[in-house]
Amino acid sequence: MKTCDPNFAKEVMAMSKTTLTRCFSCMTCSSGCQFQHIMDVKPHAIVRMVQTGFREEALVASGPWLCVGCNTCSTNCPNAIDIPAIMDAIRQISIREKRKIPEPNINNFHNAVLNSIKRYGRTHKLEIMMRYKLVQRDLFSDVDLGIRMLAKRKLDLRASKVKELPEVKKLFTKAG
Repeated sequence: MKTCDPNFAKEVMAMSKTTLTRCFSCMTCSSGCQFQHIMDVKPHAIVRMVQTGFREEALVASGPWLCVGCNTCSTNCPNAIDIPAIMDAIRQISIREKRKIPEPNINNFHNAVLNSIKRYGRTHKLEIMMRYKLVQRDLFSDVDLGIRMLAKRKLDLRASKVKELPEVKKLFTKAG
């Protein structure tokens, strides 16, 4: 039997700084989402789960992990609800509670991007790609794409650093 957590909506609203009660489930967010076809639970349904306190169901869904935060959903929303912030809050809760992540490859990629920003103050795409591929143990599946990107100068061999790298590192220290 499914149980409801009446505090789940309050927790997500506090973390996302958005008001879920404005959502009336028009499904505009889901119909505009470029990734909804690969989500097990669509954005509108995730918001509804949070509203109604279905914590467990929301935290095990792949939808929040497949959200790329493009804001198309929020732009289309008639009530301007920040759905990517809601998805981010759900991801944060999942990580904080040490839950099994339904899309571990996405979390590995996310960590590779954050580590690059921490190291250089910006992303170094070649390093991110290589570290991600090493973690996945999938070094050669798209090497042709990497070579084409190098040839078109879309990937830099050497990382560039921002001038204020200590300031960026302070942000990571604050975030914990």
